[in-house]
Amino acid sequence: MIAESELLANLEAVRSRIEAAARRAGRSPDEVRLVAVTKGHPAELVRLAYRVGLRDFGENRVDEARAKQAALTDLAEARWHMIGHIQSRKAKDVLGSFALVHSVDRPKLALALNRLGGERGQSIPVLLECNISGETSKDGWDASRPAERLDLLTSLLAASRLASLEVRGLMTMAPWTDEADVLRSVFLALARLRDELSAAGAGALPELSMGMTDDFEIAIEEGATMVRIGRALFGDRPAGAV
Repeated sequence: MIAESELLANLEAVRSRIEAAARRAGRSPDEVRLVAVTKGHPAELVRLAYRVGLRDFGENRVDEARAKQAALTDLAEARWHMIGHIQSRKAKDVLGSFALVHSVDRPKLALALNRLGGERGQSIPVLLECNISGETSKDGWDASRPAERLDLLTSLLAASRLASLEVRGLMTMAPWTDEADVLRSVFLALARLRDELSAAGAGALPELSMGMTDDFEIAIEEGATMVRIGRALFGDRPAGAV
């Protein structure tokens, strides 16, 4: 596991990069929330990250996240984010476990969470995940086909109006590429989609969750309000972690 001194140095470097990217875009760094991605790392690392000042933690698997939460109940200010694909059978386990669900990636999941929230009298804060690039390896509403834009907006708008979902914005994952222009086009497209959806009646939708270790600065320049960063903080995940 990473040493505290190294984590502190990494955190300072990441925060400096966030600040610089925000300044380049004429934004305040306070507009960008750092979500530390702790998937595949032990609960002890989350505790260390909390000790150095991190408060938002992103997990990809419901069971792994809940096990860590159970082991870290004393971290009173920790905010847990579900950022990975959610199987429909796991939807019930999401309720009450996360400050924000970034990965509502399809109508079926939105409807399931809405039904469960209604049954339990809970409002679920979520982001709607959109697949801007059209890659088949990525989850999300397919937002890569201009000819189907109206259908996309209609479906997203329907999800945003579900009574037990508190839809706060959109999320995406960019392609794995070093081409800055490609990355920028994906992040810009998500921001424009958010604006279209908001204008269509979905409300303010203030959050854009986009950008990871290799591309978060470009994402911030294009409007990201949350960046999901693991490797730049913690290094590679332990051997055997997926």
